[in-house]
Amino acid sequence: MYLMSKSAEIFDEWPDKYDQWFTTPIGLLVRKYESELIVDCVQPGPGELILDAGCGTGIFTLDLLSAGSRVVGLDISFPMLRRAREKQEGHPFSPVWGDIPALPFRAETFDKVVSVTAIEFVEDGKRAVAEMFRVVKRGGIVVVASLNSLSPWATRRKAEGQKGHAIFRSAIFRSPDELASLAPVKGRVKTAIHFLKDDSPERAIEAEHEGRGQGLDTGAFAVSRWIKT
Repeated sequence: MYLMSKSAEIFDEWPDKYDQWFTTPIGLLVRKYESELIVDCVQPGPGELILDAGCGTGIFTLDLLSAGSRVVGLDISFPMLRRAREKQEGHPFSPVWGDIPALPFRAETFDKVVSVTAIEFVEDGKRAVAEMFRVVKRGGIVVVASLNSLSPWATRRKAEGQKGHAIFRSAIFRSPDELASLAPVKGRVKTAIHFLKDDSPERAIEAEHEGRGQGLDTGAFAVSRWIKT
């Protein structure tokens, strides 16, 4: 029996809202820049078996499949998993119901593990990352992305949570250093999304170029990459 996170049910009614957000002008840019960073860190390859831990509706899963990888998508929400399966139909994608702190897989099963904005809903982040390290092969890559606590986006989400927002009320946001400290080995952290939700697309593109050029650690999307030794 899995130790299911307390937040399991709050995502069940969100597949439509979650997907629709990424069709807005700013949402499309967020999707583009986050995807680029995830692919750069994971470097998915043909024939690799990758675990997408906390896959949600599969927003980023297709990027892994497009590289020729096989993907197992794990999530605690059945509605989210159903949506992910529908999107990936015809691709080597296997949906699995489960919880990240208690992954239902044998040790060293996967070539790589990626988890995108799911760690925010796991109180014991170190345990979750330890599980990812357990199921990845030696020499394999573990990539974890989170909403950066140093960013204005996190400040806004915290305020929404304090007002009763079902999802952000229970979220735990971490800084790049805090995210990096969850693993037993050293890694590297990069950030993206250096613009604001209310920026125009034109301003957002300009701000993203500026933030990346300056190497800022305040981008809303923080991604940590580790290699299992």
